[in-house]
Amino acid sequence: MTTSQSHQPRRLNRLRALQWLEKRANFERQTPRAGSFGLARMRSLLRELDQPQRSFPAAHLAGTKGKGSTAAMLAGIVRSAGYRVGCYLSPHVDRIEERITVGGRAISTADLLEAFQRVIPAVEAIDRRAARRGNAGPTWFEVMTALAFTHFARSQVDLAVIETGLGGRLDATNLCVPIVSMITSVSYDHMEMLGDTITAIATEKAGIIRRHCPVISAATHPEAISAVTQQAARRRARLLLLDRDFTVTPEKLASRTAQQLIANRFTLNSPPGTNISSYTTAMTGYHQAVNAAVAVMAARVLSERGLTISDQAIRRGLRQTRLPARIEWLATRPPVILDAAHNVASMQSLVQTLKQSAKLPRRKILIFAASRDKQLVEMLAESRSFFTDVILTRYATNPRAATVATLRRAAEQAGWPEPHLASTPGEAVSIARRLAAGRGLVCVAGSFFLAAEARAALAAEQPG
Repeated sequence: MTTSQSHQPRRLNRLRALQWLEKRANFERQTPRAGSFGLARMRSLLRELDQPQRSFPAAHLAGTKGKGSTAAMLAGIVRSAGYRVGCYLSPHVDRIEERITVGGRAISTADLLEAFQRVIPAVEAIDRRAARRGNAGPTWFEVMTALAFTHFARSQVDLAVIETGLGGRLDATNLCVPIVSMITSVSYDHMEMLGDTITAIATEKAGIIRRHCPVISAATHPEAISAVTQQAARRRARLLLLDRDFTVTPEKLASRTAQQLIANRFTLNSPPGTNISSYTTAMTGYHQAVNAAVAVMAARVLSERGLTISDQAIRRGLRQTRLPARIEWLATRPPVILDAAHNVASMQSLVQTLKQSAKLPRRKILIFAASRDKQLVEMLAESRSFFTDVILTRYATNPRAATVATLRRAAEQAGWPEPHLASTPGEAVSIARRLAAGRGLVCVAGSFFLAAEARAALAAEQPG
């Protein structure tokens, strides 16, 4: 039986669809080969699907960190203004459906299968043509992006907020039709694919900038600012730059417990010193204040480009938007925080945010696992400035995970004298609970894949 015969629409179910998808090259789980990235496959796929991405305007985001939170906040703002909004994020924490939402709701199984029924024949047609030339067909992420575009077109969204998967210039999402672009903070990550300098990384991310399409950037590194500014000038795109065209000032609270780290107030000045507004977001930390400010600036640009978005809608959207695994509070005895910090800059933001609390317990325990291509020593060194204990483990859902032995060597280089070792995230959770003794703080960080497995382990324990 051929692949196409085994997936006729009447026989397709979620399990079969995901099994078919998992056969595609997946660079979230595999190390890409040289030349793996490009837009040719995605262009062919979208042509087969009658260009669904042209059915809706988009807000497009790239960046090293913060783009998922920024996308979710912008989607929440525009939805609060009464529009039908699609949002495409990656990766997911628990279920693949989290990646594709309309109206704030994850795609249903029925709608996911409807999208698969359209996309599978198109992918398999491209597979056959590619095989004759000795090439590979669309990747896992390219298929997911096509599913999202197809669903958004069918749902007749007024706007789709779309996060890049990796980089920007050659990312599958870069065939959307943006009316505003955003570049969040830029730092070192995925250097083997994007380059080993900030200039190279920022240049790849600035590849999403389109001619005459306004762009908002939170880049602060001088090399990143230069790369973004140059690309915006080449594209004749109006650039709104953090600390030049708008500033963000977090409002400090006199006393905060770990449990109070669930809200965030900040002042936005745009232009600096003239238009001053105060906002509250449900996601905490200075980095989230910056992300929220980028979302607010994007909403203001969208208001100039045909959407009606009041300041009240902006405030409501920010207060109502949350994402899993972004300093997410999961338990109280002991307090457990889940965060998907997966690079040095993200770990710095996590530590900076947690340090804001004036009433943290003495013992602060980190459960850590990460992909082997990350800056493991640097991430663990950053964690030492706050945590008293570290438990090293390995998640099972991604073969790119660093081994516990590799993490132990990295921890020793980072100055951790006696790291605890656990063969699984579940075992790590049990060790952390024992060390915390009901009072210490437990934080899970290092990877979205670790976050998903730790969440499952915590749910299985059903803490009181």
